[in-house]
Amino acid sequence: MAVPCVRVPREDGEATRARLAERDLIDDGHEIDVVEDAILIPIVDPSAVPEEYAVVDHDSPVREGQTMPADVLGFEPSYERLGEVVIIDEDDIDRAREIAEAIMAADLPVETVVNRASKVKGEQRVREWDVLAGDGTEAVHREYGCEFVLDLAAVYFSPRLATERHRVVEQVGAGEQAFDMFAGVGPFVIPMAKEGATCVGVDVNPDAIEYLRENARRNDVADRITAIEGDVRETVPAHADWADRIVMNLPHSADEFLETALEIAGEEAVVHYYDIQHEDDPFGPGERAIREAAGDEYDVTVETRHTVRSYAPHELNVVLDVRLSR
Repeated sequence: MAVPCVRVPREDGEATRARLAERDLIDDGHEIDVVEDAILIPIVDPSAVPEEYAVVDHDSPVREGQTMPADVLGFEPSYERLGEVVIIDEDDIDRAREIAEAIMAADLPVETVVNRASKVKGEQRVREWDVLAGDGTEAVHREYGCEFVLDLAAVYFSPRLATERHRVVEQVGAGEQAFDMFAGVGPFVIPMAKEGATCVGVDVNPDAIEYLRENARRNDVADRITAIEGDVRETVPAHADWADRIVMNLPHSADEFLETALEIAGEEAVVHYYDIQHEDDPFGPGERAIREAAGDEYDVTVETRHTVRSYAPHELNVVLDVRLSR
């Protein structure tokens, strides 16, 4: 059966394998294959693969002696991994339990299986989970050389946004001052700090801030990160005119915080503005909101219009990289 694989030249095989392994993307149930001058590395989540890699379907050999969930079930279940936690999204609880049992019976490095039990809700952006196997909802996730510990039931975190986060981090230079207005457990500010930036991360969720501080220590960047619990609008007096780079990853309501972002921005700043809009005009509403908020104070240059992913039928999660010049 064909499975998704990253295809790279043979000379890039080991470096690519190591990079994919760092992000827990390698499909352990299939063998890495060689076809002519290319290496094909089987993966578990094509949407999380860095954009520079080509993903193709390939009949990779099943690893001998490995039992996979599909071997137990007779069909291929849909799931994603966050460290040693497997996440499924099933409305039928009996089917969910069947899949969880198969995952635990398979030869996967898994300790816990959880099923999404609600949508993300509330000011603290958390959801409910059914723990179907194992104990608890805490996980350790590795992404582009960083390690994040988090509790899925207490904080918001999406492993599917790893590629987008890396796209932003690659723009960061040493000595920058970066401000994440809705920082969560630190998936933006921690890799930014590892690039040499001085960072501030704010979140209303006290659990997220505690995990952010712990993750800063784990990644040896605690000296370059200030973590603040509270409403970002209350942090302006201490950080007015401070930031060279601002992350606004609150796509349903980022426009409500544009005035605050402009107060935080320095003489020149790049804003990464995330939005969810209809596919007919995914970037227009955000750009108009930014230009209206900037008024005569800043010149606004849209440097990138990028679709992050499909969010719902006819709706897209998008980002605008906008340069503000006072």
